Amino acid sequence: MAVIDLIAKELEMEPNELLQESLKIYLARRLIKVETEIFRIAKRHGVKEVSELDSRIREGIVSEKEAFEDYFALDHLEAEKERISKSLEKL
Repeated sequence: MAVIDLIAKELEMEPNELLQESLKIYLARRLIKVETEIFRIAKRHGVKEVSELDSRIREGIVSEKEAFEDYFALDHLEAEKERISKSLEKL
């Protein structure tokens, strides 16, 4: 018997229900971490999203050199947030 089956039995749940609930919790926690990191980076540059940061760089408000790493990190985090949110919607 697999570990998931043993735990589900102990919790008086169906294994699939346990897996689905566990996945929801995992994704929700991961989403919180991603959103926190987005907020931290965005706050540093006075923006809410990567497109605003891009505009500030083009306008010369924020130095490209100063924001280079944050720009790509923010872009990646926003994409990850979207993927996680879509995955949560499927559950």
